[in-house]
Amino acid sequence: MTTFDEREQGFERKFAHDQEIEFKATARRNRLLGEWAAGLMGLATVEEYARAVVKSDFEQPGDEDVLRKVFEDLKGSGVSTTEGEVRMKMQELLAVAREQIKAGE
Repeated sequence: MTTFDEREQGFERKFAHDQEIEFKATARRNRLLGEWAAGLMGLATVEEYARAVVKSDFEQPGDEDVLRKVFEDLKGSGVSTTEGEVRMKMQELLAVAREQIKAGE
């Protein structure tokens, strides 16, 4: 195997690893977002709602399906919030999730 092939395989392994970490961070962010929203709505079934938010991410590519679910649920339960506030919370929690994963939590 040539040095070029070894480098190429190394880059491919790093890319796959980075993608796996990002997938885990996104799933954790969605769980944290669900827990946050459940707290705002005063739900007793926080874990159940958090799982529903995680599952909603598989409806469409991207974050819009998660944003739509959480925003609509918050609005439907009478919580006064904007789509922008939910989007900012998603960004904040993604950073938290990435740090948690890096720390091995």
